Amino acid sequence: MSVTTNGTSHSHAARKLTAGIYAPIPTFFHPESEELDLPSLDAHVVRLARAGVRPLLAGSMGEGLHLARGERAALVRSIRKALDAEGLQHVPIIVGTGGGSTRETIALCEEVADAGADATIVITPGYFAGVLANHRAALRAFFVEVAEKSPIPVLVYNYPGASGGIDLDSDLITELATACPNLCGVKLTCGNVGKLTRVAAAIAEPSFDSAHPRRNPDAPFLVLGGYADFITASAFVHGHGAITGLANVAPHALVKLYGVSEEAVKDPSRLATAQQLQGIVARADFTIAKAGIAGTKFLLWKVYGYGGVPRKPLPPIDTEDADHLWKHPHVQELVNLERELSGKLQQ
Repeated sequence: MSVTTNGTSHSHAARKLTAGIYAPIPTFFHPESEELDLPSLDAHVVRLARAGVRPLLAGSMGEGLHLARGERAALVRSIRKALDAEGLQHVPIIVGTGGGSTRETIALCEEVADAGADATIVITPGYFAGVLANHRAALRAFFVEVAEKSPIPVLVYNYPGASGGIDLDSDLITELATACPNLCGVKLTCGNVGKLTRVAAAIAEPSFDSAHPRRNPDAPFLVLGGYADFITASAFVHGHGAITGLANVAPHALVKLYGVSEEAVKDPSRLATAQQLQGIVARADFTIAKAGIAGTKFLLWKVYGYGGVPRKPLPPIDTEDADHLWKHPHVQELVNLERELSGKLQQ
C-alpha cells in the first residue's frame, strides 16, 4: 500500500482489517524511569497475536494521553519488528492518534503511518466539549477532514467518558461512514447496544459496499463494541466483534467467545455454548473494568509476570484492592476458562 499525503509517501505491506477481537494494549513502563518497556510490550503483543487477538496501541488503555511525541512511533516500530520476526507479518497494527486539534490529529496519523501502522483510531477532542458537544457540523467536519488527510484508514472512537461527555449518535456515525471512504470502522465504548445495532444494520445493507467503497479495500467499515459483555448479541445484529481490554488478560477466551457466537448465528445448537461463555466474560468484564488501567496491569503481572504500573499521575492499584480483584469469583472464573483453553498459563 502506498499513499502520498502532503508530498510524503507512506508505503508498507497492506494488512487486512477483519472482524474479530482486538485488544487495546497497555503501554508498559520501567518502574523508576517511566521509560517505555518495549521488550515486555513486544512479548505481550506476540502472545496475543498467536491467540488470534490483534493489537491497538496508544489508546485509552495504552495511556495514549501520557505518551510524548515520538513514543507512538517507537511502539509501532518495535511491535512491527517483533510480529514480523515471529512470522506474524499479516497481523495489522492500529494506533490511537487522537489529538487536541484537527491539525495535531492529522500529524499523529502521519507519524504512525511512517512508522508502519496499518490504521488509526481517533477519539473526539474533548477539552472544548462545551462547544463541540452541541455543534454537530463541527464534529462532522473534524472526522471528515481527519479521514480525508490521514494516509492510512481511520476508525472513529466514541468514548464519552474520555471526551468530555461527547457521545456521537448513530445517525452521525452512519453519515460519516457513507461520506468518508477512508473511515474503516467505529469503536463504541459508549456501550450502547442499540446504537451498535443501528449502525451495523446500515453497514450490512447489500448496497452499502458498492455505493460507498472504501479507499483501501483491505479496510472495510467494521462496527466494533468497546466492551466484551455483548459480543454474542453483536454477532446477531451484524456486528464485527470488539476492541476490549479484557482480551489482554484472556485472549483465548475472547477469541473462543467470538467464534462460537458467529457459529451460533448459523447453527442454533451453538447458542447455549455462546451464552455460557458470554456470561463468564460479561461478569469478568464488569468486575475488571472497574479496576481501570492499574487493575488490568496488575492482573497481567499476576498471570504473565509483567504489567507494571501506569505513568503518573495515575496511581497503581491499592494492595488490598488488588488482592480482592484477584480473588474475586468473576476473575477466577475467567482465569480458569483461559487456562483451560490455552493450557499455557501459570498455575
